[in-house]
Amino acid sequence: MKSLLNSEDEAQMSEEISQHSTHRAHRAAKRGAWRVAGDLPTSFRYAVYGLGYSFVSQRNFRIHVFAGALVLGMGIWLQLPAIQLAVLVLTVAVVLVLELLNTAIEATVDLAIGRRFHPLAKIAKDCAAAAVLVSAISSILIAILLLLPPLLVRLGL
Repeated sequence: MKSLLNSEDEAQMSEEISQHSTHRAHRAAKRGAWRVAGDLPTSFRYAVYGLGYSFVSQRNFRIHVFAGALVLGMGIWLQLPAIQLAVLVLTVAVVLVLELLNTAIEATVDLAIGRRFHPLAKIAKDCAAAAVLVSAISSILIAILLLLPPLLVRLGL
């Protein structure tokens, strides 16, 4: 697979990614991310750190959180049956989980390749992003199917 960027642009992009990754790694190390959790509360604390990091640093994660909250709020407002609300919750959760995995894959790839460009790293990142995209599109369709009929009834249309 041939890159669409010239080698100078690739080098600059790789440098920016590496600097950003190094900065993130230093911040994570300060939080003790290198430690192995010795007990269950510590494991949960690390998970909360991961959620916090993703929320603060990943624009798309924030978008998905707010969209999910809006959809769930609409479901409650429309008084959807519990099974339909459960489908919405699971759908939103799948998108958020895939966004978290995408973030983890990107960080791991950045850590592994450093300042270099590698076509396999691009494939890994692109495929992880594609998984999020597929789940987001599917979740929109599910939300439309579940929310639109009761919304139209509520609006008297």
